[in-house]
Amino acid sequence: MAKKTVLAVDLGAESGRVMAVHYDGQGLQLEELHRFPNGPVDIHGTLYWDFLRLWSEITSGVAQGRSLQPVGIGVDTWGVDFALLDRDGNLLSSPVHYRDDRTSGMMDAVFARVPRQQIFAETGIQFMRINTLYQMMSLVLGNSPLLATAETFLMAPDLLNYWFTGTLANEYTIASTTQMLGAEERDWAWDLLAKLDIPAHLFKEIVHPGQRLGHFQEIPVFTTGSHDTASAVAAVPAATADYCYISSGTWSLIGVETSQPYLGHKALEANVTNEGGVNNAIRLLQNSTGLWIVQQCRKQWQKAGNSYSYGQLVELARAAAPLKSFIDVNDPSFLPPGDHPQLVRDFCRRTAQKEPDTVGETIRIVLESLALNYRRTVESLLAVSGCAVDVIHIVGGGMQNELLNQLTANATGRPVIAGPVEATVIGNALVQLIAIGELRDLAEGRDLVRTMSAWHHYEPQDASLWAEAYQRYCSLLD
Repeated sequence: MAKKTVLAVDLGAESGRVMAVHYDGQGLQLEELHRFPNGPVDIHGTLYWDFLRLWSEITSGVAQGRSLQPVGIGVDTWGVDFALLDRDGNLLSSPVHYRDDRTSGMMDAVFARVPRQQIFAETGIQFMRINTLYQMMSLVLGNSPLLATAETFLMAPDLLNYWFTGTLANEYTIASTTQMLGAEERDWAWDLLAKLDIPAHLFKEIVHPGQRLGHFQEIPVFTTGSHDTASAVAAVPAATADYCYISSGTWSLIGVETSQPYLGHKALEANVTNEGGVNNAIRLLQNSTGLWIVQQCRKQWQKAGNSYSYGQLVELARAAAPLKSFIDVNDPSFLPPGDHPQLVRDFCRRTAQKEPDTVGETIRIVLESLALNYRRTVESLLAVSGCAVDVIHIVGGGMQNELLNQLTANATGRPVIAGPVEATVIGNALVQLIAIGELRDLAEGRDLVRTMSAWHHYEPQDASLWAEAYQRYCSLLD
């Protein structure tokens, strides 16, 4: 068969890229066309995303791919952040970054109007102050003129799809991250929006992955799993249904795939989330801090004149003594940018643990705490769903951290299979290839992924040592 090429636009919190994915009927080949940095822009104390620059970078990457005669373009990004457009389709303001402080106090403000239990029963989404719901509430309570002017609400990938095609639509997987979508109805939670005075007219039709939206310079544009985790999970090369995935990057998303949302009291107490997946699946998961703390530590040490590569940090951590102290990686103190080495020391001091003295000890504490958090999360998900987990698949950029992979196997007591590193791009491409009829379904796509390369396997080690560490870790958090 003739080779087919699709372009995957993948935006993460630290960087973005445009990738070409080639399919020849036998396998997939990936080609990076353009990579560019991403991150917050601080203007008078408010953190924004620079979407105009991102659009320029994206179109530059697409231009480089035109000679490949692509048959599709698909976009995925991080979750929760959004744009507002006026009646003429103009962007009213640069989208605000989820780490901005405008959501401070907004969860309590929402709960004063609608009980926490009711919100979860309707949306099934984990309570995090970064959620779109609390960002929108900050606009409502601040009497923002943006709401008075806006005609359209678009999540980050929806905005890019609109700029590509002129079509206004809200894609299902990214909409599910907002905590404003009905988990069972898979449509906007209209009653919840009304109770919070969030204007209902802003929200457009929900469309699902694989829908053709239009064209950009004669190239068809398709919805994908527009939430990057939805695309990453679509590419998990699982050979069994009894698996757990960890999409590892700035954030860690730990979950299982189910056919239905879990909205009961047990799920609420566990603070799990029911996000939309490709193929109408539900991604039952918890969204946890991932390698963000490591990234922030590295930046702080760079400011002090010590430039470490990620590989060097891993080797320093590998040489440090194990299981000395732990942190709660989801403690609110670690959410904003800042001096995270000091924050790690502060947490250890507050909890009467030994403070790290070296760079290696600091990173070791973070990585071991992440691995123990993974175990706690997996056990919580199994208690809610009754699913079985025989193996853990780690995908995304974080799977390159071999030490964290081994620590995860040790902490969870389960074998870990790491790869593919480009799961998000591959999942994005699989949805496009299904949409144009080159692949039958997602099952065939996952079969294809399993043939791509040799995966890295990690077996659990030091079971008794890690069992004792897990008890200490749970006591610390409880």
